[in-house]
Amino acid sequence: MAENNAQNKAKLISETRRRFEAEYVTEKSEKYDPRDVERLQQDDNWVESYLVWRHNVVDETLKMLDESFQWRKEFSVNDLSESSIPRWLLELGGIYLHGYDKEGNKLFWIRVKYHIKDQKTIMDKKKLIAFWLERYAKRENGKPITVMFDMSETGLNSMDMEFVRFIISCFKVYYPKYLSKIVIFDMPWIMNAAFKIVKSWLGPEAVSLLKFASKNEIQEYVSVEYLPPHMGGTDPFKYSYPPLVDDDFQTPLCENGPIASEDETSSKEDIEGDGKETLETVSNEEQPVPSEKISPTESASKADETEKVDSKTKTFKKPLSVFKGPLLHISPAEELYFGSMESGEKKTLIVLTNVTKNIVAFKVRTTAPEKYRVKPSNSSCDPGASIDIIVSPHGGLRVSAQDRFLIMAAEMEQSSGTGPAELTQFWKEVPRSKVMEHRLRCHTVESSKPNTLMLKDGASNMSDKTSEDLYLQFATSRCETDCSPH
Repeated sequence: MAENNAQNKAKLISETRRRFEAEYVTEKSEKYDPRDVERLQQDDNWVESYLVWRHNVVDETLKMLDESFQWRKEFSVNDLSESSIPRWLLELGGIYLHGYDKEGNKLFWIRVKYHIKDQKTIMDKKKLIAFWLERYAKRENGKPITVMFDMSETGLNSMDMEFVRFIISCFKVYYPKYLSKIVIFDMPWIMNAAFKIVKSWLGPEAVSLLKFASKNEIQEYVSVEYLPPHMGGTDPFKYSYPPLVDDDFQTPLCENGPIASEDETSSKEDIEGDGKETLETVSNEEQPVPSEKISPTESASKADETEKVDSKTKTFKKPLSVFKGPLLHISPAEELYFGSMESGEKKTLIVLTNVTKNIVAFKVRTTAPEKYRVKPSNSSCDPGASIDIIVSPHGGLRVSAQDRFLIMAAEMEQSSGTGPAELTQFWKEVPRSKVMEHRLRCHTVESSKPNTLMLKDGASNMSDKTSEDLYLQFATSRCETDCSPH
């Protein structure tokens, strides 16, 4: 069944590409950005996102692609940058990414009170929306987003139906599959009529994604830690610019290296400097017990450390999905799976494989450094070699779908050393453009759905066949859930 679905999907993608090239590109090539046309031929996920949104009807998908590609060229979407947006608009703080909803979807905030209807500035505001969405899409590749329309302290002069319609078009046509939901907070009653029109723009398929919430209801969608005080939350975040408020992606490269005590110092400095949601380097060692003295011989070399990790993990089944990056192949590709609290503490495995001819330095960062222990969190990988990284929840803290991990990697010169001091200096000097980044979400698996991506103490006697059976059982049960009609 799964094989047939994959074959059908491949046929639809192939047909869409062939027909778009033959029926549209040949006649309208000047209306499209060549980079978009090229990406369409190479990125299966991009083609699939349009197909799924149009219920796999190729004719409708082609019309949608045509409209979307013309818009992308008109707005020069591939070339949008901070310099494309007026500085005053970035400083205003009316549109930005910050935090997550309860399902782990990124929050896209639109503070309506800062928007004044003005034809002179409407195009710049549209470009700001496009800038954020394109930035997010390139980094997250299809992961849904929740739009937060904060209408508190809003008057009629802030209600711009053309702007609202543009935002809806972004998700209906230009960024299909990205919309999780639109949460309208504290909408004044006088705007009820306006939002009846908005519902008609969304259409019957998407209108169910529109959620209206008061201060008493907003926590159904977003927990207090990501809600500002005026919504009844505890998030101390205050918008400022520069730099861009893009907390998941602000990943400082300057830090104190892979030694446990230094990593912890770095985390504290980053927390104070960047706010609670900035990605922090997680500690790669458990806190030492004060009464124990650690001798120099107990400070293991990187090779010994890797050997210890290997000895702990070699009997476990490796994650099956793989993200193929230019420097590292990373497994799993998208999600780290942990057991539920009821099933006991679980550990999960990340496997990094160096696909270059040089040594690759890497480090692991997380949005919740207080929750996790990662070993190793800051090290290097030899050409062609693989490194197993163990991630374990700390204490009784719960894994959350809002938690994220970031793998950062950069190629080192052959002459570079890989000790703590050398790695520290390397990360201070490496250009941001040379750093590969890949993000992983967290997922809690119920105890009734075993999964070989989890590592549990005492499970080392499990045979490969048993592990594979468990994985297939989990994959089948998840597919039945995900693929069932809603």
